[in-house]
Amino acid sequence: MAEITLVAHPGRTTGSRSSRRLRGAGQLPAVIYGHGTTPLAVAVDARELRGALTSAAGANTLLALQVGETTHLAMAKELQRHPVKGTLLHADFVIVRRDEVVGAEVSITLVGDAEAVHRGDGVVEQLAFSLAIRALPGNIPTTIEVDISELEIGDAIRVGDLDLPDGVEAEAEADQMIVVAQPPQATGLEEVAEAGATALEPEPGGDVAPAGG
Repeated sequence: MAEITLVAHPGRTTGSRSSRRLRGAGQLPAVIYGHGTTPLAVAVDARELRGALTSAAGANTLLALQVGETTHLAMAKELQRHPVKGTLLHADFVIVRRDEVVGAEVSITLVGDAEAVHRGDGVVEQLAFSLAIRALPGNIPTTIEVDISELEIGDAIRVGDLDLPDGVEAEAEADQMIVVAQPPQATGLEEVAEAGATALEPEPGGDVAPAGG
């Protein structure tokens, strides 16, 4: 995975007032830390960071943060967003090495068509939408594809069933379910009809009383 270069300006003043001024100027307050480095308060271009994080790798994008004459290979560890607007407010970048295994959260994408399930009026229910993994930074997949084409009603796909790329290890338990093929569910009208039919069934040895009688 190739990294995306971002310029990180050191020496920013910390505090909520100065952070608001930075954001108003199109900059995002951030901090770089990790591997024994003293936490470094920086500012990055907010638009450039958003562009980097909307690449295929998303939040797992490798970043080459240029701080003066020094370049840090890093990943976004934590992104603080406005609770209503969803805009970025602050970013934490953790320094990584290409030969170091790191943790990441990767999205799960269902592929294929579960024809047997659909023919039986069943439903494919996705129970997990991301998976915690460990891998070298360059081996982190952009997504984990789960093939559901062979599913039949009653089947399930668990973490242990996943065909993960080489060098990628799941942190979740092997029996954690990712997808399950549910049988058809009775609709509200069907349930009412069944309940009515049950109410009209005669008691053993008796007759159903005529309506109005």
